[in-house]
Amino acid sequence: MHNPYGDIFRVPGTKGFAAAAFVARLPIAMAPIGIVAMLSQTHGQYWLAGAVAATFALTNAFAAPQISRWIDRHGQTAVAVPTTVISVIAFAMLLIATRYAWPSWTLFVSAFLAAAMPSIPAMVRARWTEIFRDRPELNTAFAFESVADEMVYIAGASLSVGLSVAFFPEAGMLASTLFLALGMAAFILQRSSEPKVRTPGLAGAGSAIMLRPVQIITLALVFVGFIFATAEVGAVAITKELGQPTAASLVIGVYAAGSLVVGLIVGALNLRAPKQRLLAIAIAIAALTTLPLLVANTVPLLALAIFFSGVAISPTFIMAFGLIERRVPEAMLTEGITWVMAGIGIGMALGAFVAGWVVDNFGAQNGFWVSVAAGTISFVIVLLGQKALAGEQESELLQATPQAAE
Repeated sequence: MHNPYGDIFRVPGTKGFAAAAFVARLPIAMAPIGIVAMLSQTHGQYWLAGAVAATFALTNAFAAPQISRWIDRHGQTAVAVPTTVISVIAFAMLLIATRYAWPSWTLFVSAFLAAAMPSIPAMVRARWTEIFRDRPELNTAFAFESVADEMVYIAGASLSVGLSVAFFPEAGMLASTLFLALGMAAFILQRSSEPKVRTPGLAGAGSAIMLRPVQIITLALVFVGFIFATAEVGAVAITKELGQPTAASLVIGVYAAGSLVVGLIVGALNLRAPKQRLLAIAIAIAALTTLPLLVANTVPLLALAIFFSGVAISPTFIMAFGLIERRVPEAMLTEGITWVMAGIGIGMALGAFVAGWVVDNFGAQNGFWVSVAAGTISFVIVLLGQKALAGEQESELLQATPQAAE
């Protein structure tokens, strides 16, 4: 049987940068929960742990697109090396500040500086695009990366917490910092696959967020992030309410498994329909599959409902990144992808807060209404944006930055 994933890895260098990128992106999942696990044990204050983790996550969500814009202008090596060094040193400061009980403000400063960590998911997708631009293999490569992202979130969070609990509080964050340093070093050293820096005229035309397709997809995926976060919060709340709190990790794992399996299948298919239509279909399915969560009042029913709720997540990401590749000029690609990643991260952060508030005030089961509302809003955004998402990237660039045409 023909294996499309085997095809993309026959190209020299792809196995190396994909493996390095997987290691380098582990801190995306490990760092936020690792900070919480570390500080909650050493300081005994969950509000402090959560605040420091939020400082890192939200700062990175807003800083990463700017860093990626510099990468588009100057190249991955020129920008990713100094920003990674800053991030690694800041994480080391955070570890030392925690171990030796430095003042609380040093924790926040360290977390803020650590947010200089560049977006490895965007950089690795830029490399795949450089190799397979306008070829069906690019869809398969993006599917592989979406599955890799899912695996990172499954393994990273569990690994970070597990190390902190099993060894010493800083163990999870120490491992995360080492993964970042070693993974990024291995990734950057593979210069042959690094994308070329495109023409300065396009790169200097403005920010990718000024492009209408980037705005639509980023906003839509903010609400997809709400769905993702609400599933996790709801699973924890309901299993605790049912007296089976240890089942939460199993239920969340099932959620990611559904997304992972369907993502692999979609990546193996050469779908011919327009990507903006496929994105709308994927988000419509994601919205519809949130409805069974409202009546899942046992652990088996919850696991089943969560599984089906996850099936459309990877396809949504695959189509979203595919549209970004087609609708964003080459000179803005890394930044465009990073804005979408930032949208997901912001949605997850805000979604966890909103879902937690609903659970606290209206009960665990009602927390899933956040998923239903978010899925509906995301679908409406993409539906209303179909015309813009179907447009040519050149016209979109000129509409967003008319001075580029002068």
